[in-house]
Amino acid sequence: MQEKHLYEYSVIRVVPRVEREEFLNVGIVLFCKKAKYIKVIYAINELKLKIFASELDLEQLQLNLEAFQKIGNGAITGGPIAQFDIPSRFRWLTALRSSSIQTSRPHPGLSADLEQTTQRLFEEMVL
Repeated sequence: MQEKHLYEYSVIRVVPRVEREEFLNVGIVLFCKKAKYIKVIYAINELKLKIFASELDLEQLQLNLEAFQKIGNGAITGGPIAQFDIPSRFRWLTALRSSSIQTSRPHPGLSADLEQTTQRLFEEMVL
């Protein structure tokens, strides 16, 4: 029997007008402390975003999501926060904030295959 890992995930959301509290899901952050695993994946559906918020700067959104991913991956180019340990990076990425990129509250789950679970959640919540 394959070992199941306790994980947490959050949905990455684009919130063009914070005051309206409307958002589109664009990605997933999945974290497992025991497996020392964190993954950030996202997709920008330009057509959907243009319809939802025509004033949105898609180039800037791409840069912001790339920075989000660099922090999750612990990339040297991700700045000082990317050098935190994995649990601290996840907590920073999922902290409540009032900006155009937000995350849902973390949700727990069990998985025998974290990569597969990340992909499944991405497909269910984003695509």
